[in-house]
Amino acid sequence: MSRIIHRLPAVQAVFDLAQSTIYLHVSQGLLPKPVSLGPRAVGWPADEIDKIITARIAGKAEADIKSLVSSLMAARQRAV
Repeated sequence: MSRIIHRLPAVQAVFDLAQSTIYLHVSQGLLPKPVSLGPRAVGWPADEIDKIITARIAGKAEADIKSLVSSLMAARQRAV
């Protein structure tokens, strides 16, 4: 299975948010934590970003999005 990883500029473009706001959303549980790609590089799995966008388009509440992010993070742990 091939997975695409979005780097920060791509995630910023998708959500039209500043870097500081992306990390604020991570700390608030509205976006999943980035995955480490190396000593100085991080990114977000594209499928996770797509699921969050779909939830936002569907008009889901913040609580629902936080729940989605929690389940995405748990799925990462189970995938190993």
